Amino acid sequence: QVQLVESGGGLEQPGGSLRLSCATSGFTFSNYYMNWVRQAPGKGLEWVSVITSGSSITRYAVSVKGRFTISRDNAKDTLYLEMNSLKPEDTAVYFCARDGGAPYDYWGQGTQVTVSS
Repeated sequence: QVQLVESGGGLEQPGGSLRLSCATSGFTFSNYYMNWVRQAPGKGLEWVSVITSGSSITRYAVSVKGRFTISRDNAKDTLYLEMNSLKPEDTAVYFCARDGGAPYDYWGQGTQVTVSS
């Protein structure tokens, strides 16, 4: 079955960096656009970034543009999010989501990112 498993979250100081991974299985990863979505404490879901199936196009939310980089390795069926210059407002649970419609059809369980001094 389709599985998406995030990892790499943790506690980081403001200005620091983290790299999230999303390991996938159960489908042809290279056929799908993939997204990162986050949910801050007490807030709704916020779309963060998308990458096309062949990595030719990436897009970012204004709040993370210039600081975060989405990438993928289709040989490893894995999605990544490199997060630099972290801010306290980046604190959230980060989810990877497959772009299969509605608008996402499969999600991971999420990984917690906390930015605090």
